[in-house]
Amino acid sequence: MRLTTAQALVRWLVAQRTELLDGTEAPLFPAVYAIFGHGNVLSIGAALEEYRDRIPVWRGHTEQGMALAAVGYAKATHRRQVGVATSSIGPGALNMVTAAGVANANRLPLLLLPGDTFVNRAPDPVLQQIEPFGDATVSVNDAFRPVSRYFDRITRPEQLIATLPQVARVLTDPGECGPVTLALPQDVQAEAFDFPESLFEPVEHHVLRPRPDRRSVGRAAEVIRAGERPLLVLGGGVRYSGAGQTAIEFAERHNVPVVETTAGRTLVPHSHPLHAGPLGITGSASANALAAEADVVIAVGTRLQDFTTASWSVFSPDVKLVTINAARFDAVKHGAVAVVADAREGLEELPLIDWYAPEAWSSRASAELAKWDEHISGLRSAGGSLPTYAEVVGVVNDLSGPEDYVMTASGGLPGELIGGWRATGESTMDVEYGFSCMGYEIAGAWGATMARPQGVVTTLLGDGSYLMLNSELFSAAFAGHGFVAVVCDNDGYAVIDRLQRGQGGAGFNNMYPDVRSRLPEPPRVDFATHAAGLGCAVLVADSVADLRAAYPKAREHARSGVPAVVVIKTHPSSWTEAGAWWEIGVPQVSHRPEIDAARDELDEAKARQLRYLHP
Repeated sequence: MRLTTAQALVRWLVAQRTELLDGTEAPLFPAVYAIFGHGNVLSIGAALEEYRDRIPVWRGHTEQGMALAAVGYAKATHRRQVGVATSSIGPGALNMVTAAGVANANRLPLLLLPGDTFVNRAPDPVLQQIEPFGDATVSVNDAFRPVSRYFDRITRPEQLIATLPQVARVLTDPGECGPVTLALPQDVQAEAFDFPESLFEPVEHHVLRPRPDRRSVGRAAEVIRAGERPLLVLGGGVRYSGAGQTAIEFAERHNVPVVETTAGRTLVPHSHPLHAGPLGITGSASANALAAEADVVIAVGTRLQDFTTASWSVFSPDVKLVTINAARFDAVKHGAVAVVADAREGLEELPLIDWYAPEAWSSRASAELAKWDEHISGLRSAGGSLPTYAEVVGVVNDLSGPEDYVMTASGGLPGELIGGWRATGESTMDVEYGFSCMGYEIAGAWGATMARPQGVVTTLLGDGSYLMLNSELFSAAFAGHGFVAVVCDNDGYAVIDRLQRGQGGAGFNNMYPDVRSRLPEPPRVDFATHAAGLGCAVLVADSVADLRAAYPKAREHARSGVPAVVVIKTHPSSWTEAGAWWEIGVPQVSHRPEIDAARDELDEAKARQLRYLHP
């Protein structure tokens, strides 16, 4: 078939199918997010227009935002479908690098198609082209290399024949999953080639479930059997495997307490008797209490990020670590006894017949979680002059159902949502805390809404994130994709101010009263007017009672296809605390005695941390 490079690429995208977790078939690439410009409008744009009835194209308003929407789409489909984003050359392409970082850190599939400069170099230098003095082969798209799982620059049309199977491999492999970047020089996009018809035959990509090595599960079982206080830690890999029920059955079969990581939140029903809550700094005191006493930790589908491990201070120095992970890179971390396997297959093949954790230990889960629930209930009914994050989360939680989906990404809300949410449905939370990208909250919600026709998507964000990236509110409003955005205005970057002051620093450049201005009374943003101007339904809440009345109305707008923004002033320094430590770079020398004192505390904590790292 004689096709241009661009036509061949789009035709291949259309031919790829996927098996969803429920066994049904769907497009592997269900949506393309595009901002056309110099370098992608004429060839990629023309090819997408030709196939517009077979692969929908959605217009974004920032390249970063539309690529983050593609990430949100992938997370909402548990990595079974992949969003595509295409941009012009130069600044348009570079705007997508942050989204690639988000997908990379979170192990999520994303296909990026940035336009690139001419291979023939005849018109060089062209508009938006950089010219590295020492390497003529480099363009801005090389910035994608460190944040891509797979990178290729297509300099000949026929290269697609070898490259496209590798693209599909990385996007669908549970161990290597992450962003793929195909840099597309605009002259090569337009070149034609006689492609084999077989390249465009439909292919259904099935869920890969690598089984573990027998010796690995044998060694892991020996370690687990030797323990008296085991703890099961469930991460995002359990979600993407569809192994949530398998993990719960494993815990029930062996009477093992269960905790969740950030990416694993809402895998376990909140009221399950073996559930001890979320683990780590932004988790719960209940899960952390069990982690501190556990003598063996079975970590499934998690890369054990520092917020999960509290910078490796949440566990006992004597703990034995067993990991089950589809990615060998993550499985072998921290000297763990590694089982490289799909989460479901790994749990099912552990030879642990007739092994059970002691009842005295497992009963601690519900006892500790009950104390944490009592604490959260108290925070949810604080009744101060300004609503707190905990109160806001409580209202949204109370009025959400098992089909609804809740999101956040940055600032103080991850700690409130991870630690305070009581799960009403399985895998119904997306806290982007691998990269913690400000602005993901709105863009990711747009993508998640497209992927989840059932239920209502609600995203919670602060005023800082709203100002960082709000343009996809208009994208969603224009497209008719309704979700709820609860904007908590606390007058600045409050969580960073908390970190700054908590480590002895002076308030500086975070809260608006501490930000330099030449004006005696600098302006503040009218979020309600702004959101209305972007085509959203807007509701303003001045109290928790107002929010309880406004949120159901916002949900109705979302169901009708209109994004609804609820604006509420929130307390700037009321937080949910899980009681865990986090390593942060406190200066060794300072002009402030408060910082010197914070450094002394850090050094003491580091000594405890090192006892774990070097027992």
